[in-house]
Amino acid sequence: MNKHQEMAQILRDDTSIHYNCNQAIIIPYAEELGLSKEQAFNLGFNFGGGMKCGSVCGAITAGLMVLGMKGINDVSVLNEYYNAIKKNHDGFMECRDLLKSSAAKGIVKKTHCDSMIAECIGLVDELIEKNSK
Repeated sequence: MNKHQEMAQILRDDTSIHYNCNQAIIIPYAEELGLSKEQAFNLGFNFGGGMKCGSVCGAITAGLMVLGMKGINDVSVLNEYYNAIKKNHDGFMECRDLLKSSAAKGIVKKTHCDSMIAECIGLVDELIEKNSK
C-alpha cells in the first residue's frame, strides 16, 4: 500500500464524517495538486455514488481528475486506465453496475468501494510515474 492509498483508507475508516470514493482519492493528492483539503473535499462531493446517480464510479472519475491535474491527458494513457479497470470489473465502470456485480459476489458496499479506491490510486500512481515529463 502506498502513501496515497494509506491516506485514503484512513479517510474511509473515519466514522466521524463520510468521505465518498471521489473525495477519498482527491484529498490524499490535494497538497501536491495545490488544493486545500477543504477544496478537495468540496470538489469531490458531487462525484460520490457515480455523480450521485449511479453513473461512472466516483473513484474512477477521481483518478481522471488527478491525472488531469498532473498534466496527463493523452487518450492512450486514459484508455490504459479505463481498460485496466474494465478488465478487473467485468467491463463495468458505472457505480450501479459495479455495486450490483460485487453484491452478487457477496461483497459488501464499503469493502467494494474501498477496494475500488485502492485500485484507482494504484493505477493513477503507476500512470503518473510512467508518464511524467
